[in-house]
Amino acid sequence: MPLVPSKDPQLVLLRHGETEWSRSGQHTGRTDLPLTPDGEEQARTAGRALAALDFAVVYSSPLQRARRTAEIAGHPDPVTDPDLAEWDYGPVDGRSSAEVGDLVGHEFQIFDDGVRVLPPDPAHGDGRPGELLEDVAARARRFVERADATLDDGGNVLAVAHGHLLRVLATAWLGVDPRYGARLELGTAAICLLGYGHQLRTIEGWNLPPTL
Repeated sequence: MPLVPSKDPQLVLLRHGETEWSRSGQHTGRTDLPLTPDGEEQARTAGRALAALDFAVVYSSPLQRARRTAEIAGHPDPVTDPDLAEWDYGPVDGRSSAEVGDLVGHEFQIFDDGVRVLPPDPAHGDGRPGELLEDVAARARRFVERADATLDDGGNVLAVAHGHLLRVLATAWLGVDPRYGARLELGTAAICLLGYGHQLRTIEGWNLPPTL
């Protein structure tokens, strides 16, 4: 069932469809994996849910899993924005939370621990140290500022990106601590609606599954 357009402009978020690593629970930062067949079907379903919404501009992460999701969902020519790339996990890239927890000796919580709990490793994240949460939050704020120009003119904006990046982006939208993103679960190809109410920025829908 398609989503119903709002009378006010919305910033709509769409997480990319399933990849092999999202299915297995491995952190997938800058590793550029394709969608699985199930992920492509999720993107098609999400596209049907979004079909009734008109977007003045569609943005995508430059990574192929997001660009392909945008294409399948009916937006083949999104504006690629490097600020929408996933958190650079560095040494955590390709590892599950359980694996990182075993290595550091306690339950791993990325929003509290960050990714620099492990030393740089050429086998994970090409030896990069990874981004601080504050770095990701700064990118998210920059994107929100760009989206604001369109929203202020009354147009809807669609951003197709990644699980952790979009969770941090929601905190930037609300103006709260980025660590609050830990409380915002987000499934593959899920849709979120950010809008306005009583002169406040609000979350109008979150983690809406691609089965609408």
